[in-house]
Amino acid sequence: VDTQEERQKRDEQIRETIMAKLVETGEKDKLKEMLKDRLIQCGWRDELKEYCKDVIRKKGLERVTVEELVVDITPQGRATVPEEIKAELLKRIRVFLQST
Repeated sequence: VDTQEERQKRDEQIRETIMAKLVETGEKDKLKEMLKDRLIQCGWRDELKEYCKDVIRKKGLERVTVEELVVDITPQGRATVPEEIKAELLKRIRVFLQST
């Protein structure tokens, strides 16, 4: 029986192997481009820009650093990616893995 630590280590190795395949074949860049296009099309990018502006207005331009902005915005950005886009990305990764 695997320990949780062993499973985590194995999962990390699998992720690294998948990422290496995605990078080697150029598929990672294609997926990033597709993701960017879909996020722009659905308005996600504009919504996140507005959220960013709100954060800056609340904190004050002079009192906010890029690092703080990233910390504030990253969870919001991840949480608001539409489920259908996540599903499409996952499907494309699965199809890629099955074809390699």
